[in-house]
Amino acid sequence: MAIAVKLDDLLHERRMTLTELAERIDITLANLSILKTGKARAIRFSTLEAICAVLDCQPGDLLRFEPEWDAGEEAA
Repeated sequence: MAIAVKLDDLLHERRMTLTELAERIDITLANLSILKTGKARAIRFSTLEAICAVLDCQPGDLLRFEPEWDAGEEAA
């Protein structure tokens, strides 16, 4: 996956559980878990905004781009 979600790190730093975050942003725990595990294929800007507001962070604190390299490619 090219986009990594760093939600676990932010929750740990804020001493907040996934359940508490789900309640505060009014999203199901199941959907938030899908995001946390990196299995989500998309995220709504409204959800991203709510997470950033509650965790007092920027979108870049939550998401990281990790290029996927083919075995035959060289890193630049």
